[in-house]
Amino acid sequence: MHQVNIYNTLGRKKEEFKPIKTGEVLMYHCGPTVYWTQHLGNMRAMVLADLIVRSFEYIGYQVKLTRNYTDVGHLTSDGDEGEDKMETSAKKEKLDPAQIANKYIKVFENDIHALNITDPEFKPRATEIIQDMIRTIQILIDKGYAYQTDLAIYFDVSQAKNYTKLSGQKIEEQFKDAGKAQVSDINKKQPTDFALWFFKAGKHKNALQYWPSPFISPLVANGEGFPGWHLECSVMANKFLGGTIDVHMGGVEHIPIHHTNEIAQSEAVNGVKFVNYWLHNEHLLVNNGKMSKSEGTSYTLQDIIDKGFNPLALRYFFCQAHYRSKQNFTWEALDGAQTALDRLYTFIQNKPIKEFNTHEEEKNRIHKRNLVLINNYKKEFLTYISDNFNIPAALALIWEIVKDNLLPHSEKKKLILDFDKVLGLNLNKLKQEKIIIPAEVNKLAEARILAKDNKDWAKADELRNKIAELGFTIEDSENDFILKKK
Repeated sequence: MHQVNIYNTLGRKKEEFKPIKTGEVLMYHCGPTVYWTQHLGNMRAMVLADLIVRSFEYIGYQVKLTRNYTDVGHLTSDGDEGEDKMETSAKKEKLDPAQIANKYIKVFENDIHALNITDPEFKPRATEIIQDMIRTIQILIDKGYAYQTDLAIYFDVSQAKNYTKLSGQKIEEQFKDAGKAQVSDINKKQPTDFALWFFKAGKHKNALQYWPSPFISPLVANGEGFPGWHLECSVMANKFLGGTIDVHMGGVEHIPIHHTNEIAQSEAVNGVKFVNYWLHNEHLLVNNGKMSKSEGTSYTLQDIIDKGFNPLALRYFFCQAHYRSKQNFTWEALDGAQTALDRLYTFIQNKPIKEFNTHEEEKNRIHKRNLVLINNYKKEFLTYISDNFNIPAALALIWEIVKDNLLPHSEKKKLILDFDKVLGLNLNKLKQEKIIIPAEVNKLAEARILAKDNKDWAKADELRNKIAELGFTIEDSENDFILKKK
């Protein structure tokens, strides 16, 4: 199997990928908090993860992917302050949280299918694994990693080994920064300690989503409460993939808090390394600025569709930038992506009219040369996607193939359709375009073949111009040609 090199946030360098199980990738991807329609930045994260999954699969791995739905416990601040985002949305829309979750999961599913994103093997909801989370919290309490106040159960970060190894922050600085924030629970040992379970008390006494638990608080009956957001991902990764996984992917914004906390609690519970390779995608900008609802730039996929764009033009646009690079969205850039995608569609839909007549010896020479070209393209493509998933270079290679005047159209098409298994532009679903070629144009094209065989280049150019005057263009490779309407 071809060697894969990945930039690992944990080691801050590119490393050779060595899976836990031969031929398999255990991968967890942070899914959406389903309290609203996901914006284009969220969609970019989903497409980028899909490109990585497809790359692994093209190389020969079987990917076991889990992508979660957060439908409880994600507060308006990742530092455990504020209101649950699900409940904020529920109150605003006058629905209950379950209805909000169902509504926006449906929107999300429709969006990712429109973007041709492969379904994960597992896509659990946080509310489906409450009992698993309760058991995990009890283990952390029993092992001395968690403690309880009247308002919540917290993870004690002072007990974690190398707590900031992912973020690279100095623990003293993180404690200092966290100490500046307002802390609503005066019984927290450190401001950086994060909640594993919020009791239905204090600022959460009117919580709409809560479950009984074995934990006892004098402020609530039956230990009623709900889990913390950070805990959910750890428990879901462990439940569906195991204590140690190969790859965990998410946005760069999650490095200092969410992913750092995932590592701390997961390794405390299981006593083993949580993730071998951390991948983090950069942000999508809009007009070189942050997406903003107030400024009307927090676009959704439906906004793209409403303006007449193919959703896969957005996928093509996302393929143009590396996952570790910021990308700037503009309507002009999307229009350029749509134009390029349409050109690619036209190329795939076109069909060679006729192959040139060549002697058997010449055919054998061309066939051998084509095999070399095809193998070189395949090696180059494999090199790009294996080198930290360099999709922009892989996409550029597609256009090199299109412009190659040596390979016949049929071979170029086979290569591009093969590479589209990674790009996911649905090129294999295009119907062959039926072009009616007038008899006069066909006659001129046949005459041009004869002129080229006789090396009468002036005559061949004259015939090309006549074909153009009749509204057609002719594109050659060494041994075939395509007629297209202008």
